[in-house]
Amino acid sequence: MQNNSFVRRLGAGISHKMSSVLKNPYSKLNINWFGEKRLKHLPVGEIRSHTLFGHKIYFYSPQEFLYGLKEIFIKEPYKQELPAKPYILDCGANIGMSVIYMKRLYPDAEIVAFEPDEINFDLLTKNVESFNLKNVTLKKEAVWKEKAILKFSNESTMGSKITDEPSGQTRDVQAIRLKDYLIRPVDFLKMDIEGAEYEVVMDLADQLHQVKNFFLEYHGTYAQQKELLDLFNLLTEKGFVYYIKEAADLYDHPLTNQKDWASSYDVQLNIFCRRL
Repeated sequence: MQNNSFVRRLGAGISHKMSSVLKNPYSKLNINWFGEKRLKHLPVGEIRSHTLFGHKIYFYSPQEFLYGLKEIFIKEPYKQELPAKPYILDCGANIGMSVIYMKRLYPDAEIVAFEPDEINFDLLTKNVESFNLKNVTLKKEAVWKEKAILKFSNESTMGSKITDEPSGQTRDVQAIRLKDYLIRPVDFLKMDIEGAEYEVVMDLADQLHQVKNFFLEYHGTYAQQKELLDLFNLLTEKGFVYYIKEAADLYDHPLTNQKDWASSYDVQLNIFCRRL
């Protein structure tokens, strides 16, 4: 009897394991098992498209496209309760998947989307047009603490960012002062600006009362721990409660000295902020 019970449990465990291995989370996004494997191995270097929710969506990096689909449409970190016609600021819109997601959730939303990367912005524009999205304003500008011309690593990836390091892919971009856009209530502020967030958020300090929900992807190093604490203190002071998820699990043994740095950032966090 005991042996039979053990065999049943073992069989159930194996069945569950096999189903989880074979399960395709992308099926609702019109990608079968073969399509997922294909996207994982396609080279970067040309503009491709995929039919998503009945519309063509265009992308440059197949691997980042697949990652973005999973992060935005499967995990749904931006799912929330907002008014029927919310005002949304999308800082770091990339190729527009977050804009498409929010417009599916709130078709009457007014969205201002910022993306300074050359190729990403072209794809963002193409995708907004392909999905026939209305009341979406696209800004080919970086988000910063002041109006200025900044150096920007134009890498056509999710990691394009403001930088002080010159390279062949660095170019000058126009930056806006985000604070100028917080002169009215903002239902949702999404900020994924690859390391510039501390400067920008601190500049917003006396206007954060305008923001209802706030998603912040934080990028920092071990040496910038005080900045992270400053951000948490400011968010608390301005009436937000927050929930933190690790955006990137970089180190298996973070208490050891890191010899081979996995990234220019040691700490990458998704910080979800809202008001009670």
